[in-house]
Amino acid sequence: MQRIAIISDTHVPSRENAVPEWVVEELQAADRTIHAGDFDSRKAHGRIDALANGSLIAVRGNTDPPTINVPHAATLEADGVTFVVTHGAGSPTGWHRRVAEIARSEVPDSDPVAVGGHIHDVVDTTVEGIRVLNPGSATGAAPADRATMYVATVEDGELTVELRTE
Repeated sequence: MQRIAIISDTHVPSRENAVPEWVVEELQAADRTIHAGDFDSRKAHGRIDALANGSLIAVRGNTDPPTINVPHAATLEADGVTFVVTHGAGSPTGWHRRVAEIARSEVPDSDPVAVGGHIHDVVDTTVEGIRVLNPGSATGAAPADRATMYVATVEDGELTVELRTE
């Protein structure tokens, strides 16, 4: 079994000062960590990478500086489940479909789980056979109304996702 912390849109330091302690604890307890973009700074990226103990899968968000060397899309295989991570930048209109299409283009021969950020809304839905997740903002950065994240467990190809909030 693998435990995967899924976060996004931390926006440190532009909108928030730090990642909340309860999120820090979840990151430290996870086997893998996914961050769907908008760290906002190299320092925030470095902190989350350190908390993830080298298990960070991260993508570039629209507010990330170019000095954060992460791709626009990344894939994680975990015990029979494929995650495709992207930020999903652009208009909030069409975000769900855009994230699902990116996931499908990255892994065309299967039905991956798409993980995106950008809109700061918690999402768990299905678009044309692709499960689409957005953990919201791990710091509660505006326009979010609270800090949120997902904790996923994967075992033998079965995925369970739980929303965590303060």
